[in-house]
Amino acid sequence: MASIDELISKVLEKVQNEVSNSFEVEASGRHIHLSQADVDTLFGKGYELTKQKDLSQPGQYACKERITVLGPKGAFHNVVILGPVRPESQVEISLTDGLALGVKAPIRESGDIEGTPGIVLVNGNNVVSLEKGLIVAKRHIHMSPDDARKAGVENKEIVQVKVEGARPLIFDDVVVRVHPNFATAMHIDYDEANACGFTKGMRGRIIKKS
Repeated sequence: MASIDELISKVLEKVQNEVSNSFEVEASGRHIHLSQADVDTLFGKGYELTKQKDLSQPGQYACKERITVLGPKGAFHNVVILGPVRPESQVEISLTDGLALGVKAPIRESGDIEGTPGIVLVNGNNVVSLEKGLIVAKRHIHMSPDDARKAGVENKEIVQVKVEGARPLIFDDVVVRVHPNFATAMHIDYDEANACGFTKGMRGRIIKKS
């Protein structure tokens, strides 16, 4: 019969393995990425966005500036801009946000904006009418190359992720994004966060590869 010490050791080993093979889950609200050209239009020629808070992904930050996202049926005010600037502007919302705005945004990976609908951005009297760039972000995991190797996954691989909590569930169709500049974390939007009873510090674990 195993001793109490051996049982405790096995339990601790199991817990440590589960923690080491898991990653933090972060809920991402509606936000905007702007090109420098659109920053100039909204705030003035040569304007530089003001960093307010660093985000979990290295080099990414929330800006002090806030603007309005205007749709056919409604608007969201004080929407956060994330820096640094990008080659093309992009607005990320949830499916519920789309209903409030009166637009139907497709589920896409960040940066994949060809063929997506546009939206209007407003800062005071300054207006930018985007011809494309409105998306619902596909649920995804940012992973460092080392963590991807440990998890046995590759860039662009589709996996399932189990999250524990008050409303534990399994997220399907999660894309893995691997890059040396990434810190490992899963990103979901507020619709998905509500579905799993999200709380800060929640962790997820890959349970199946397609």
